[in-house]
Amino acid sequence: MATPSLWEKAKPYLCMISLQFGYAGMHVIVLLSFKRGFSHWVFVVYRHLVATLIFAPFAYFLEKKRRPQMTKWIFLKIMGLALLEPVLDQNLYSVGLQYTSAAFAAATINVLPAITFILAVIFRMEKVNLGKVHSVAKVFGTAVTVGGAMVMTLYKGPFFNIIPSHGGHHEAAAAATTANPHWVMGTLFMLGSITCWSAFFILQKNTLKDYPAELSLTALVCVMGVVEGGAVAAVMERRRSAWAIGFDTSLLAAAYSGIICSGIAYYLQSVVNRSCGPVFVTSFSPLSMIITAVLGALVLAEQIYLGSLIGAIVIVIGLYSVVWGGSKEKSAAEEALKLPIVDGKINGGGVSGNGNIQLNVNGNHQTEP
Repeated sequence: MATPSLWEKAKPYLCMISLQFGYAGMHVIVLLSFKRGFSHWVFVVYRHLVATLIFAPFAYFLEKKRRPQMTKWIFLKIMGLALLEPVLDQNLYSVGLQYTSAAFAAATINVLPAITFILAVIFRMEKVNLGKVHSVAKVFGTAVTVGGAMVMTLYKGPFFNIIPSHGGHHEAAAAATTANPHWVMGTLFMLGSITCWSAFFILQKNTLKDYPAELSLTALVCVMGVVEGGAVAAVMERRRSAWAIGFDTSLLAAAYSGIICSGIAYYLQSVVNRSCGPVFVTSFSPLSMIITAVLGALVLAEQIYLGSLIGAIVIVIGLYSVVWGGSKEKSAAEEALKLPIVDGKINGGGVSGNGNIQLNVNGNHQTEP
């Protein structure tokens, strides 16, 4: 087996880190458009319409020869993906964003890796062995991350500006944010959004086994997002004027989110999810919190609340424990694969039927029941 180059090893990390800059920009741009009256129901439709128009032609021509045949079961999974992410996740996120702030929305997303880890364990994409240090670290980190999210939900505290500023506009924004009576409700909407997003990554990983064409899957999810999101928007948004869009922040939000956070993000996440798993894909979300906090202070005159800061720090500590445990687990598996093979068995261990490495210090081959 050839050893991957440094570039090959670094690509998944670079892809996921780059996406966090894209998400950070989206938090600020989308909230600005919502404050100017753009309907979030309509936003979801236009966002995925932009993504469909741009990425569908590339998917058709570039994956024409390697695209698997569509089946009823695969189509149902794609419908489920569109329901979880474009429809439920993004609408819940949009409502929560309007009830809180861009920086808070980015901070709440820190709980995404923990929820994804829990779902991955439930659906047997992650293994937990409390006799191993790395498994204990992942479970401990998950619990700490959820605790940090609860702190952010239940405690707000005083606010402060990360960048001191002057002027009536900033004071008015501070008063408006402080007086928001829907902060807890907005937090619950954000957590519901993140749960749907986590479920999307789990189902995406499963779908890629039957439909390993990442660009085509991205285009199909965007198409179904337009269809399903359009049906929901037609019911929830009755104002015809809400569908009007001009050369303003509404168009910028739809175009930016459609290209960066739907098209490019779905594709890169599919590629990395297929090779590294859903927990890895979601492990880099805390980075967007830092970027968004700076952008929110500069563009939207937002403040950082003490509860958000404390909760975010706790979440980052828990996340580090989860990532550390995952890296140790991967290192152990790689070391096991380097052991000499004698008569089709790994000397010093074995490989179970589901691909998990079973080490045996006595040199006997073991398998899982």
